[in-house]
Amino acid sequence: MREKVVLVCTECESRNYNATKKKGDPVRLEVRKYCPKCGKYTIHREGK
Repeated sequence: MREKVVLVCTECESRNYNATKKKGDPVRLEVRKYCPKCGKYTIHREGK
């Protein structure tokens, strides 16, 4: 099973992307992606 997670920009706190990960995985997802609000590439972390 996989669960849906929301990726949140660390700089402007906007919720830009959706992703999936294994259900029950304790590691929080962290990806470097483009933020359209900031206009640059930033770290996006798994949100609540």
